[in-house]
Amino acid sequence: MRTFQRLTKAYENARVEYFDESSKYVFFSDCHRGDGSLSDEFTKNENTYLSALKYYYESGFTYVELGDGDELWEHSDFKHIKNAHSDVFSLLAKFFHQDRFILIYGNHNAFLKNPRYVEENYYINYDEYTEEFNDFLKGIQPEEAIVLRHSSTGQEILAVHGHQGDVPNDQLWRLTMLSIKYFWRFLHAFGIKNPASPVKNIHKRHKIEKNYSKWIKEKKKMLICGHTHRFKYPKTRDLPYFNTGCCIYPTIITAIEIVGGNIQLVRWEVRANSDGLLKVRRDIMRGPDPVGKFDI
Repeated sequence: MRTFQRLTKAYENARVEYFDESSKYVFFSDCHRGDGSLSDEFTKNENTYLSALKYYYESGFTYVELGDGDELWEHSDFKHIKNAHSDVFSLLAKFFHQDRFILIYGNHNAFLKNPRYVEENYYINYDEYTEEFNDFLKGIQPEEAIVLRHSSTGQEILAVHGHQGDVPNDQLWRLTMLSIKYFWRFLHAFGIKNPASPVKNIHKRHKIEKNYSKWIKEKKKMLICGHTHRFKYPKTRDLPYFNTGCCIYPTIITAIEIVGGNIQLVRWEVRANSDGLLKVRRDIMRGPDPVGKFDI
């Protein structure tokens, strides 16, 4: 019931975004950008992620970061993350300054619930080369959730990180953060994952997804989320539960796109072409399907 109640509250307090057939949205989650050290799981896919972001920027998409973009549990001093991935944040700033960046917080960046933390860390950037302070994401307001509402049909899609109701990652997130920060963080460098996380615990992950489905069935809304790191696209007659996957798979990153009134699951990966040259490639994994098909 915790998940049902928390998702309902997130829906009721969500920022509303209107969309139609001309809208373009891309949803990424669980980048877990770190400080560039051995425990930073994002670095292996950073070039792939940058190529994807450039594509979406040049193609006029609105970028929705669906939680856990920055790994603030392991690296609470954001300036180290920002310095390690300056090219990424420069591009995110371009999205923001064109009003095409929606930042949703998850459990690993729950500090973004605090406006003071956001103002102190995300509003201004210090350029160590010029030794000057510049506007970064000044005025950004992270959200817990957004509701995409079709301007003609009224169909609604709830987009949220998905940790809501997952007790260790929601109500007890500060205790879980301490275990990550002072213990599991160092094991990440050797590829050892926290077994309490839904990422590695199949039973926990399935339980969370069942709770998502109960909410969808009761509220009759589409749901897009992350958190479990398992991409999901509904099959015929399945409830409309979509999961973006994550950006820290061994060789790929995945995303959900809404464009031209259609929704689809895509992956980005580095592949060798016929000449043996490595190239970042985008493939459609599921879809496209009309968004209206999933109105229940």
